[in-house]
Amino acid sequence: MTASRIFRVPTAIGLVSAAGLLSALIGDGAFDALSWAALGLPVALIGWHWTR
Repeated sequence: MTASRIFRVPTAIGLVSAAGLLSALIGDGAFDALSWAALGLPVALIGWHWTR
């Protein structure tokens, strides 16, 4: 298994989280909804894996 395959999903989750943090800082309205969705993704994934 290659390093790019191992770190693909964690990198994507990190980038989505960073985008959520940035959107929470720069705007209101739709940016708030985007930040909640982006920052809720890691929590949702943890919950999904925990119940499996």
